[in-house]
Amino acid sequence: MINVGLLIIRLVIGLLFVGHGAQKLFGWFGGHGLKGTGGWFESIGMKPGVKMALFAGLAELIGGILFVLGLLTPLAGIIIAGTMVMAIVKVHGPNGLWATNNGYEYNLTLLVVAVGVALTGPGQYALDVFLF
Repeated sequence: MINVGLLIIRLVIGLLFVGHGAQKLFGWFGGHGLKGTGGWFESIGMKPGVKMALFAGLAELIGGILFVLGLLTPLAGIIIAGTMVMAIVKVHGPNGLWATNNGYEYNLTLLVVAVGVALTGPGQYALDVFLF
């Protein structure tokens, strides 16, 4: 059952990151695309905004795809964790822990899940099984 549990975790977390990346890159799922996200990034001091939005979107999209597939899972976990560290430092950290105050609670949870799976491995239902 551990392998099924890891698969469920990877699918949900990975697909959410794919969605967030698609929001930033393509404006899908209610996102603002590169231009809109880039403008917001500029407003919080991340410059150049469009380039930073491109990097963030690619990290979320690629990290999410790798996580879903269980492919290069340690790298996927690091990519996802890195995006969450940036979200905490640049956006949510000053608001404290709790999500009710736009804090970093959710970001920390995603970071811990990504690192936990990266350290324990993706389980048997993953492409890493064929590589390692």
